[in-house]
Amino acid sequence: MTIDWVHFTPWSSLAGGALIGLAATLFILLSGRIAGISGVIGGLMRPGKGDVFWRVAFITGLVIAPVLFQAAFEQPDIDVEASTLTLIAAGVLVGIGTRYGSGCTSGHGVCGLSRRSPRSLVATAAFMASGFLTVFVIRHLLG
Repeated sequence: MTIDWVHFTPWSSLAGGALIGLAATLFILLSGRIAGISGVIGGLMRPGKGDVFWRVAFITGLVIAPVLFQAAFEQPDIDVEASTLTLIAAGVLVGIGTRYGSGCTSGHGVCGLSRRSPRSLVATAAFMASGFLTVFVIRHLLG
């Protein structure tokens, strides 16, 4: 294994992770809610009273923030080596998995683990194992 030192960015990755942690912490402290994306979006399907505004604002922030960042800073070229059909299938499978797992990586991996939730530990381990297995099969077995 070799490290691509040109694209190795530990400090910006650390800063990004710290900002995600800070945002999740502030969100739970100020609103009492978990910043799990699937739960935020899922709540729009059957919203409770007073639930729509904050959910739409949360999702709008998730969409607008990277657009603003991209406008402010030069971005590297991204080469996606998958077909549109593969990306759609992957998205559908992730959506199904979040329903079965009662949450997504942000809900379990960021918020659940920080609250020491055993269910989130199991869910995050399953997410990671599935990712490792998928990469192994696609890169080494299907080649």
